[in-house]
Amino acid sequence: MRFDIISVLPELLESPLNHSIMKRAKDKGLLEVYLHQLRDYATGKHKQVDDYQFGGGAGMVMKPEPIAACIEQLMSERNYDEIIYTSPDGQCLDQQLCNRLSMKQNVIILCGHYKGIDERIRQKYITMEISIGDYVLSGGELAAAVLVDSIGRLIPGVLNDETSALFDSFQDDLLAPPVYTRPAEWEGMKVPDVLLSGHEKMIDDWRHDQSMERTKARRPDLWERFQNGV
Repeated sequence: MRFDIISVLPELLESPLNHSIMKRAKDKGLLEVYLHQLRDYATGKHKQVDDYQFGGGAGMVMKPEPIAACIEQLMSERNYDEIIYTSPDGQCLDQQLCNRLSMKQNVIILCGHYKGIDERIRQKYITMEISIGDYVLSGGELAAAVLVDSIGRLIPGVLNDETSALFDSFQDDLLAPPVYTRPAEWEGMKVPDVLLSGHEKMIDDWRHDQSMERTKARRPDLWERFQNGV
């Protein structure tokens, strides 16, 4: 899977996408991530990528010309399944959306900045807008890193344990159950006996029950969705 990320601050993405699972995915050839400095596509002496907004108001707006030039260059080289704009008014990212996007081959992510991008870019090029939560960041770079990580880890072969991603929180609208490791007793607290029983069916049932109880207590919104099968 290939991600092309357009940003005015691509250096913010270098560290989170070059360590841990994402680095292993790239080393295996399962994931490609290319960062594109938007200023490289700007014209003029100062390589300006933003300007004042028509109608007045605080905050600068990302100009359409450099964004269009970058996207057009990328589209001339390959076909893209999605061109995503990271925006607080986009569709809220969830596990189901990550699952769907992990099936794509080529994706462009445009990182918003300043007051946002010229609306005409959204109308002409953007196929999907995604928000990672109901809050505002200084720019879309961190949101882009979240997108790549949450989607990239689902690509077959990325995780060492192929079944691991299937049991993450939110895969079935339930939170993950509690987990334990050695020692079996720590500071007077013992690992539940069922996990030491070796009885696979009993362990699976216990984990499912725990997932339901935890979801009901901590995320009633998810619990309602689970019950309704939405």
